Amino acid sequence: MAVKVYKPTTPARRHTSVLLSDDITSKKPLKSLLARGKNHAGRNNTGKITVRHRSGKGRRQIRVIDYRRDKFDVPAKVATIEYDPNRNARIALLNYVDGEKRYMIAPQSLEVGATVVSSKKLVELTIGNHLPLGIIPPGMFVYNVELVPGKGGQLARSAGNSVYLMGVDNGFAQLKLPSGEVRLVADGCMATIGAVSNPDFKNIRWGKAGRMRHRGIRPTVRGKVMNPCDHPHGGGEAANSIGMKHPKTPWGKPALGVKTRRKGKKSDKMILQRRKIKRKK
Repeated sequence: MAVKVYKPTTPARRHTSVLLSDDITSKKPLKSLLARGKNHAGRNNTGKITVRHRSGKGRRQIRVIDYRRDKFDVPAKVATIEYDPNRNARIALLNYVDGEKRYMIAPQSLEVGATVVSSKKLVELTIGNHLPLGIIPPGMFVYNVELVPGKGGQLARSAGNSVYLMGVDNGFAQLKLPSGEVRLVADGCMATIGAVSNPDFKNIRWGKAGRMRHRGIRPTVRGKVMNPCDHPHGGGEAANSIGMKHPKTPWGKPALGVKTRRKGKKSDKMILQRRKIKRKK
């Protein structure tokens, strides 16, 4: 897998790169594991825009992903590595020995023909196996980590991400997340060994606005070029500053570097070290 850079035959191509799909082994998904996907363009059930900068996009079908991996002690063979338009990671089709088929988020270096298993007992520590955090040796990298036992993986599901298992003590595992946060998670929560596939996704240069529109992303306009009625930063002549000490959102609340986590949250006691907020200059 590599990033391909085009020759600058046009102004857009000069800044465009694409991800090669040499790791994909099948172009057609399994029909029985597809669901209808509907685009809401950032609107809620009343039709109001609740997420800005969303629009129409290319039609997609939802791939039903097995985040729980709850077929314990039943080996599965990796049939294909496939592209999923709804995520930046690759997915793998598993053929279980009892005949059932499921999709999982593919880890790096997983090959077609490999055998993976989900178990609550100590099995071979190979890439793609799904085990409780309590029996995985410290120092290993895992992904698709549960926060609540049996709920399914919620942490580290994006391309290239992984969680570092620092240790297990008193019924809790200490995890270092990709953000730098150190967090406690119950040792009965399940996790998959390895790191999420497609790590080169972050190196793609989209090149032009049209590619973003195909993804359903509308243009983002700076507040300082708006009118005062549209944004707190708006107004003024030419290249004036925002006219206030701190930047604000379109609704007048503090923005950029301001903590938004609710105080007194129950899970605060599970966070040993907070992530570092990168302030924009």
